[in-house]
Amino acid sequence: MSRLTVALLAVALPLSAVAAPENYTIDPFHTFPNFEVNHLGMSNMRGQFTKTTGKFSIDRAAKTGTLEITVQTASVTTGDPDKAGRPRSRDEHLRSPDFFNVAEFPTMTYKSTGVTFSGDNPGTIDGNLTLLGATKPLTLHVENWKCGPNPASKKEMCGGNASGTLKRADFGMKFGVPMLSDELKLWIEIEGYKD
Repeated sequence: MSRLTVALLAVALPLSAVAAPENYTIDPFHTFPNFEVNHLGMSNMRGQFTKTTGKFSIDRAAKTGTLEITVQTASVTTGDPDKAGRPRSRDEHLRSPDFFNVAEFPTMTYKSTGVTFSGDNPGTIDGNLTLLGATKPLTLHVENWKCGPNPASKKEMCGGNASGTLKRADFGMKFGVPMLSDELKLWIEIEGYKD
């Protein structure tokens, strides 16, 4: 083997070992933001958004990543869609200007500004949540992260759970405070397929 060939191999091998960012498209059938607020200091009321799109990337070698999510606010549900003799259901009320004001703000978004790894997996995601036209920082704590082929489709995928806490009044959603807690707990299960 010539010296030139040996030199080229010596240069090429380290470059091929460097991993590039891997891009994923969110699976809308397995990605759902959930939330919880306290009602009258008694029970915790829970809800979910059923229409979510987005993407994320992971660079395991550099231990970096990105996350972008768009949520259709009109898809909010708390399991109370029927009026049942009331002027409106709870889900209708949540879509009104008192809460998510879906007519004026049909989407809310989350865009990461940085990802910190815990070992080989994302541990925390710092980013900005835009809700009701206001953008505020929100940190998500990642749990149960895993990557691998889907057993059925054999497509490469990653997924896990993330959670964070915000004050809804910071975004202008002040209706019902303090009877309905200002603090809102957020969970999101995320799954995505490699592009």
